[in-house]
Amino acid sequence: MVPVRGADVTEPAHAAANESLVAFLGPLGTFTHAAVDQYFGPDARKHSVATIDEVFAEVASGRARYGVVPVENSTEGAVNTTQDCLMDTGARIIAEVIVPVEQNFLLRRDADPAQIRRIVSHRQSLAQCRHWLAEHWPQVEKHEVSSNAEAARLASEDVHTAAIAGERAAKLYDLAVLNARIQDQQNNCTRFLVLANQDTQPTGRDKTSILVYTENKPGALFRVLEPFNTHQVSLTKIETRPARDIAWAYVFFIDFEGHVQDAPVRRVLELLKGCTVRIKQLGSYPMARVSS
Repeated sequence: MVPVRGADVTEPAHAAANESLVAFLGPLGTFTHAAVDQYFGPDARKHSVATIDEVFAEVASGRARYGVVPVENSTEGAVNTTQDCLMDTGARIIAEVIVPVEQNFLLRRDADPAQIRRIVSHRQSLAQCRHWLAEHWPQVEKHEVSSNAEAARLASEDVHTAAIAGERAAKLYDLAVLNARIQDQQNNCTRFLVLANQDTQPTGRDKTSILVYTENKPGALFRVLEPFNTHQVSLTKIETRPARDIAWAYVFFIDFEGHVQDAPVRRVLELLKGCTVRIKQLGSYPMARVSS
């Protein structure tokens, strides 16, 4: 499943060479970059794109064989754009990667902390450090940028700007770490999905993700959950998103233990067909272990 290793790239090569290319939410230096390296290895051929939608598009078109996107953070919750893309595209989930997220307060090596005038980072990174920021830098302006790697780049160009980002971004832009591990929750981590146009075989320790579309009627959620209880299939997550095509209708994102080839899972899915409007299987894949 892991592609042939090669040099890092930021632009896709010819289609024939893209069998091993991994599209990811960039730029280089982000936690998504770390997820790519954790799963595929640091020498994987990487194609950095600007948005989650572009990652899905690269996989769907075949310009990249794999894609890596964030789907949820243990502190801030789901990444809505990823969920919307899963609803709208045919990309399959073939793996999950869980990356511990350690945020650091970064500035240029020649900067004076007393002269910091603004703090920049991605919206989620700022949210993950809101209490620390309120305690230590309450009077300094906070600005959202497209990624924490972009925040590190901005800090590298201005002695009056500090960034919140990971260690990878600090090394990439040669920034000093004034304060390490400033996230409010020390067990903070982000879950990433590996996407492809293929399915996986059972490993014995798998997870399955589905979308369930139901009618807007009383008891709809109960009817969805009942088959899991009947066949003792353990849910790991259930989340609701508004349906994109019908006002005030909802879609359930459900993760549960097991592979679609497992007999109990097959029975659950068969029962769900009788009590829902539609089911979309997003993929069965090996359950991730938290990286140390």
